[in-house]
Amino acid sequence: MEYTRLGSSGLRVSRLALGCMTYGDPTRGLHSWTLDEEASAPFFRQAVELGITFWDTANVYQQGSGEEYVGRAIDRFSRREEIVLATKVSGRMHDGPGGSGLSRAAILEQVDASLRRLGTDYIDVYYLHRFDPETPVEETMQALDDVVRAGKVRYLGASSMYAWQFAKLQRAAAVNGLAQFVAMENQYNLLKREEEREMIPLCADTGVGLTPYSPNGKGRLARPRGADTERSQVDQVAKAFDVDADGPIIDVVEHIARERGVPMAQVALAWVLHNPVVAAPIVGATKPNHLADAVAALDVRLTADEIERLEAPYVPQLPFWW
Repeated sequence: MEYTRLGSSGLRVSRLALGCMTYGDPTRGLHSWTLDEEASAPFFRQAVELGITFWDTANVYQQGSGEEYVGRAIDRFSRREEIVLATKVSGRMHDGPGGSGLSRAAILEQVDASLRRLGTDYIDVYYLHRFDPETPVEETMQALDDVVRAGKVRYLGASSMYAWQFAKLQRAAAVNGLAQFVAMENQYNLLKREEEREMIPLCADTGVGLTPYSPNGKGRLARPRGADTERSQVDQVAKAFDVDADGPIIDVVEHIARERGVPMAQVALAWVLHNPVVAAPIVGATKPNHLADAVAALDVRLTADEIERLEAPYVPQLPFWW
């Protein structure tokens, strides 16, 4: 496993992150396709064995059960000080004033709730899951600075917002002497490249590391065009992901993978990894080969010709953050 610094911070993270949205009680929350605790355990164990020590979850994943699984897995398969633990705040946990959003009330309530579920006294990277247009950015950044100063959070990140929103939050922190973001968790893959317009240049210029989710396009880039999985058939978010323009890109990934004799997922992930602003793509796993393929992708060096072939069919589209 390779390790790198997260943006311009001093935090070292594994070059791949374990995405934990897949792990949570399937009877809670929005997703019936998640793996229960027994089925999830082998993937946490495999991540540790492969050196994937950056784990990414969120308070809303299956209404908190995802965080509970992660916390118990750390105790079972590793030690807290060996895992870089990330979770998120913003999504709705309940209908009360502190149940959602990025108000001071929500951040202070939800960080403590996440700590309890995770069974830890600190979070390594605390992400804003989405921008909150109803809360002043100064209030949000002051609350985040307070949880950093209290030792509950060590580093800050944000996810899935317009570049101007991210810049507005960062400036509020800078002018008030508050803790700033070191990571941006945005969707970035061969099928969704709109972040190249503003967000990625902004992060490159300001020393913010990318921890992109869905590097394989919700699995679309890991299998030939037209092939389905159980999740792709029932997950409404995954269904909404598809656009007609994706087909030619998927075909090129398949062709290059066949030429190299490697799985498609390795080619798609290698393309994400070749961007110098990317610190650690977030990889989900529901089959034993998923994490092994992701680690193998670290050794795939795409040629300039292959990169040109992969990028050529892309058609600009509206941002898609789910």
